[in-house]
Amino acid sequence: MGSLHPVPQVWTPLLLKFSSSSPSIWTLFTVNRPFLYKQRYPLLTTMAVYTQGRLPVSSPNGHKLAPKREKMELETDAISILHEKIRRDHGKREATRPAMDSQEADMYIQLVKEQQQRGLQKLKGDRECKEGGVFSYKVDPYTLRSGDYVVHKKVGVGRFVGIKFDVSRTSTEPIEYVFIEYADGMAKLPVKQATRMLYRYNLPNETKKPRTLSKLSDTSAWERRKTKGKVAIQKMVVDLMELYLHRLKQKRPPYPRSPAMAEFASQFPYEPTPDQKQAFIDVEKDLTDRETPMDRLICGDVGFGKTEVALRAIFCVVSAGKQAMVLAPTIVLAKQHFDVISDRFSKYPSIKVGLLSRFQGKAEKEEHLNMIKKGDLDIIVGTHSLLGNRVVYNNLGLLVVDEEQRFGVKQKEKIASFKTSVDVLTLSATPIPRTLYLALTGFRDASLISTPPPERVPIKTHLSAFGKEKVIAAIRYELDRGGQVFYVLPRIKGLEEVMDFLKQSFPDVDIAIAHGKQYSKQLEETMEKFAQGEIKILICTNIVESGLDIQNANTIIIQDVQQFGLAQLYQLRGRVGRADREAYAYLLYPDKSLLSDQALERLAALEECRELGQGFQLAERDMGIRGFGTIFGEQQTGDVGNVGIDLFFEMLFESLSKVEEHRVVSVPYQSVEIDININPHLPSEYINYLENPIEIINDAEKAAEKDIWSLMQFTENLRRQYGKEPYSMEILLKKLYVRRMAADLGISRIYASGKMVGLETSMSKRVFKLMTDSMISDVHRNSLIFDGDQIRAELLLELPREQLLNWIFQCLAELHASLPALIKY
Repeated sequence: MGSLHPVPQVWTPLLLKFSSSSPSIWTLFTVNRPFLYKQRYPLLTTMAVYTQGRLPVSSPNGHKLAPKREKMELETDAISILHEKIRRDHGKREATRPAMDSQEADMYIQLVKEQQQRGLQKLKGDRECKEGGVFSYKVDPYTLRSGDYVVHKKVGVGRFVGIKFDVSRTSTEPIEYVFIEYADGMAKLPVKQATRMLYRYNLPNETKKPRTLSKLSDTSAWERRKTKGKVAIQKMVVDLMELYLHRLKQKRPPYPRSPAMAEFASQFPYEPTPDQKQAFIDVEKDLTDRETPMDRLICGDVGFGKTEVALRAIFCVVSAGKQAMVLAPTIVLAKQHFDVISDRFSKYPSIKVGLLSRFQGKAEKEEHLNMIKKGDLDIIVGTHSLLGNRVVYNNLGLLVVDEEQRFGVKQKEKIASFKTSVDVLTLSATPIPRTLYLALTGFRDASLISTPPPERVPIKTHLSAFGKEKVIAAIRYELDRGGQVFYVLPRIKGLEEVMDFLKQSFPDVDIAIAHGKQYSKQLEETMEKFAQGEIKILICTNIVESGLDIQNANTIIIQDVQQFGLAQLYQLRGRVGRADREAYAYLLYPDKSLLSDQALERLAALEECRELGQGFQLAERDMGIRGFGTIFGEQQTGDVGNVGIDLFFEMLFESLSKVEEHRVVSVPYQSVEIDININPHLPSEYINYLENPIEIINDAEKAAEKDIWSLMQFTENLRRQYGKEPYSMEILLKKLYVRRMAADLGISRIYASGKMVGLETSMSKRVFKLMTDSMISDVHRNSLIFDGDQIRAELLLELPREQLLNWIFQCLAELHASLPALIKY
């Protein structure tokens, strides 16, 4: 730790307890003790399927197993636990991963490195790149306020107290120190070092307060937290790489460049901005120069011309005979897209545009589905119903997704599955942090449209406490100049109350209510009337948040503003100011004393972002404030919370820049040698019970040779048909599992000599460290030593051969669990 000096005070002695009867030590010497597994892995028990009317099977000691006891053994045996673990840790993608050879992966990693460099250059804001191009998220100590939480890279989470002059031990000259409070005392470190070691502690959930402060006297807990975060990040990076590799393996012929495209572009009635021109070029290159499917994010503020970029991409794909799907989060927005596309393609009668929505009757819907299947519809617009199983495309070429952050997890997964086979264009004014971070790190191409069209005027934003007089004055001003008003609430509950209040204040004005739970026809009619200008005031929920473009509506009033997320507010505010007339947004909150710190922080950020084109910076800001689950899925949220977002991101960039160092090269199954003399004999009763024992043993060997999933399937089918196997058969299966896992881990030979077990391997020390960091069991971790071209394990005593195999099985199962965090080829 060196340079972090604890402030002198009375310290309590640090007590370390060692227990000689620790269960995690004596599990080394147990065989087939189900209750132990139950205690150590309460969540890993698995249910088995049983066939009725089956003969009872012998247990290791020759007794018949009662069905209840047999079921308990099946639930808790080591093989079932391994299956459960693999399914949980490796996920579905592992089972369907495309084969990858070394050369291909080398080319891919090189490509990612180049894209990453481009991504880092694109990175907006004033953060500096350290040497080696690693992105730095460290905090300037002078920007901290007393009470802010900070992370010291080596010590952990503390509370910033202040900066003041103090005299160091080695000199009489006073220098500036940063004072940080920890769980067991105060520490100080020179400001110069603080700039190299400190990060702001932003938490992923609603509160900014960490669970506990770290201890100065014991940094091991912090090291464990950091390691856990590191492994989680590594898994994420590998997961992403494999998804993108799969995309690169997909090939489609580039789309032809035709003169008709230039003619279509010339019908755009406005002069494109420089950013827009660049986005047109980027998308055209993706479609006409590349052989891999496009996955591009168009990030541009509301009304900055993202739709035109999508229209040109659609034209390119459709004129080559493919279908295009346009996916919007709400029916209101889908209808608007449909109108814009129909209008723009009206000069091309051979191109058919269709809208699929819940507003349609059954017959109309069936007709549309049939037309999509036959290829009679070229452009299909709709909400998430387009992702359903009933929609079968004839020849889908392009998917345009508007406001991806509004879709649910399942729908996002479905969108992700399209990305491996069709071209995808995502439009967003405030991208979800995941898409933002992908764009920044170059895993995904992004075009940023940040210059407003010349005629756009910034929206005047007023943030204040709610007052009826303010509301009436704002609405009257807008109505007097012939405009229309959005009045937005966070929930359906208060809409009628606002309606009554506005009816009293404006008895002669047409006012309507709109929300997502309304009868579909009614909602469509209301939105249509508002768009036509018949309704002057629309009281609604955030159903209008995305994309709705009504030129004449230039005042928006948002009540209970503290209940909206920052991205939502930004989108809502963008509903107005679409024309050349000055627009107003009134953000109204109840009494400030009722607001949480988080709500106040959101509001302050929105006030700062009054300029146009700041959705991009805002999304980055929002990352530190808003719920973090959407970025990497709920599972990693805890790991981010462990270290804070800023350190998490720096670790992420580091992991990306060193990704090729975490490779494990598997070896062929047949080449793995197991030099432990163990050949179990199956009981004759069990052999007679099996229908064709020799064939079954051969099938087991074939399954093991193929991959771990085939071996798992074999074992489960065997148990389904014949029940839990006797102990000698379990040993035989474990031997196959050991050999299979060793092959996956790049271990070519396993041998034992006295109390020592040796695993010969070509893996690097860095890969070994990541594997052992991922291990749950201290017993296995602490017994393994990396020694050049082998891993050695020193046991406490020489084990009988069957117990030794069990120990090796458990140890390899732990190492195998780290594979999702490694590149495998």
